[in-house]
Amino acid sequence: MRLIVDENIPFTQAFFSGNAKVIQLPSNAITAADVKGADGLLVRSVTQVNQQLLEGSQVKFVGTATIGIDHVDTAWLQSAGIHFASAPGCNANSVVDYVIAALLWLAGEQGFNLKDKTVGIVGVGQVGGRLATRLQNYGCQVLLNDPPRSAKGEVDFLSLTDVLEAADIVCLHTPLIVTGDYPSKFLIGKKELALLTGKILLNAGRGGVINQAVLKTELKNKTAPDLLLDVFEGEPSLDFELIQQCFLATPHIAGYSLEGKSRGTEMLYQAWCHHLGLEPSVKLKALLPMVPVASLTLAAGCGVEEACRRAADVCYQPLVDHWRLINALNKHGVTEAVYQHLRKNYPIRREFASLKVTAATQKQASALKALGFAAEFFGC
Repeated sequence: MRLIVDENIPFTQAFFSGNAKVIQLPSNAITAADVKGADGLLVRSVTQVNQQLLEGSQVKFVGTATIGIDHVDTAWLQSAGIHFASAPGCNANSVVDYVIAALLWLAGEQGFNLKDKTVGIVGVGQVGGRLATRLQNYGCQVLLNDPPRSAKGEVDFLSLTDVLEAADIVCLHTPLIVTGDYPSKFLIGKKELALLTGKILLNAGRGGVINQAVLKTELKNKTAPDLLLDVFEGEPSLDFELIQQCFLATPHIAGYSLEGKSRGTEMLYQAWCHHLGLEPSVKLKALLPMVPVASLTLAAGCGVEEACRRAADVCYQPLVDHWRLINALNKHGVTEAVYQHLRKNYPIRREFASLKVTAATQKQASALKALGFAAEFFGC
């Protein structure tokens, strides 16, 4: 069996070499000639999988180590009898960690308590749903907008306008949908941005959900919200002028924790084994390296939100990624190669759940657990 895989998918040799010859290739260099004699193909969002790539090949299995599948022509795969697998939810916890770390950092910078804010979440799927649960458990008031779910009769969802008007912080977690009943392209335009003046807007979904041309006009008029952006319209091309005006700008790496990327590989491995009629024998837990900082002990004098901020800093400091992006663009120019290099060579980042926190108070422990940390209280 021959398996063509994106070289940036972690642990593919460990998972797949037991029953396939694994051939690793750069994501933007996988061609029809490469896959012609392959039995399977594993990709990320960079590779477009369609009839042009696969017609005439012997590929019978395609897997994408991503939540989104807009880069895959699933209808054609089905018509060609090719089994398809994705990894829904694989990096959702990573994205939620990113959002919480970013908001806790901004709260420290701007002098507010996250717990006191009303957070609007637009798009309540794998990521948005988990974010809502954590923030609600932490004590934030959370407002939800998800028209497809609302249309199915689910309750507790508000209109987009109601969320934008009432929330202090708005987090976007929608896929990019161009057609259909609920398109999300340019969902946030002039009218929506007018409701966000003086507020905070975080986008860790898809860049095209925000109309960047309109956003830049609002920035010039000093009426734009404070921006925390991990995604941008037109990626991998970047708008350096916009990036420089963000409080936080990162190169689409919210889901790039080691666990998030590796969990996708494990899910594809399990689907591959099912496709072959085999019992999975490799476990991700056995492959993950030791955590650089495995534990944190807090003093009783540390406030609850300060405790959460310190724990988040141990796992992830979003401002480091911001300056890594800014410095790379300043040094090497605003090119697609710089963007791709930052993503390909992204340093190892571990999830909140990997950090064991010893809390000095029950309130610390409860807040830390709510936000996703492995926290325990050892009090008198």
